[in-house]
Amino acid sequence: MNKDDLILPKDFPQLQNDTFLRAARGEETEHVPVWCMRQAGRYLPEFRESRAGKDFFETCQTPAACCELTLQPLRRFPFDAAIIFSDILVVPQAMGMDVQMVAGKGPTFPEPLKEPEDLQRLRVKVDVGKELGYVFKAITLTRHKIEGKVPLIGFTGAPWTLMSYMIEGGGSNTHSKAKRWLYRHPEASHMLLRMLTDVIVEYLLGQVAAGAQALQVFESHAGILGPVEFKEFALPYLRDIARRVKDKLKEAGQDVPMIVFAKDGHYALEDLSQSHYEVVGLDWTIDPQSARERTGGKVSLQGNMDPCALYAPKERISDIVKKMLEGFGTRAYIANLGHGLYPDMDPESVGAFVEAVHTHSRQMIKQK
Repeated sequence: MNKDDLILPKDFPQLQNDTFLRAARGEETEHVPVWCMRQAGRYLPEFRESRAGKDFFETCQTPAACCELTLQPLRRFPFDAAIIFSDILVVPQAMGMDVQMVAGKGPTFPEPLKEPEDLQRLRVKVDVGKELGYVFKAITLTRHKIEGKVPLIGFTGAPWTLMSYMIEGGGSNTHSKAKRWLYRHPEASHMLLRMLTDVIVEYLLGQVAAGAQALQVFESHAGILGPVEFKEFALPYLRDIARRVKDKLKEAGQDVPMIVFAKDGHYALEDLSQSHYEVVGLDWTIDPQSARERTGGKVSLQGNMDPCALYAPKERISDIVKKMLEGFGTRAYIANLGHGLYPDMDPESVGAFVEAVHTHSRQMIKQK
């Protein structure tokens, strides 16, 4: 038995920087907190070195490796939160599907779901502790090793996003195979979405039990749907997840902020702000002020700098950040990019982004 297996989800070091959690709840902070999606990623030379020659999903299943990759960006940058290194496709794997990470192609399902009868191939009752226990171990280990510096975020893919991968067999521009199901097999689509929702609820509760202090739900393929389809096939399940997770946590006297990030789903902002999540994540296609108006102060907002702005010179990054902060205001706001960091980005530009958020927001809060 590995000594890391003996580390238990209790007696965690005391949290020293709760700025992210306070901002998620809409409370006052001394500065705007900042973190980046994919902050544990290939833009860091040490990440590439750690990952060299190793199978992607094997890494995901190795708690010590996930812990190390999660901590790497915190050694370089004063981020206000960490997000556990894992992947959204561990959920379809837990349901019995084979997923491989193919070099130059990305995630690939050798046997995607083609017709409704293929749903019979999926595990109906998933023992989340058994199938995804490696993620829980990674969270517990990381929570101890992070030494209370910042909170640790757990995450999952949303049902529609996972469904589209399971049917497309990988990434897609049109998602036409998955959308064909919505139009041709609506009942089977809802059945699959319900199955995914049940697993996701258990998975998120397991992450909190393991030590996650916030949760993010990635609806990465929201923009593939129109408003009508989103309301039928995505929104009810996003709401259901938040409501069921919160009800269970309430029974245990726990309160963990939840973030929903529906990429390119700007048509759904009003609905998302009334879906039981404390925070709505935004991509870069939304104007900060209009996002504030449309969400009516019901939620905190997170995002939404264009990741490509990090290719700009450092002074320009600082100006872009300042403008973004002025648009959102400094209360109930978490700075982030509108999507994950790209592999060819300069770590120094990421540092400039984090520094600009902290510096400008501190000045703005002082001047209030």
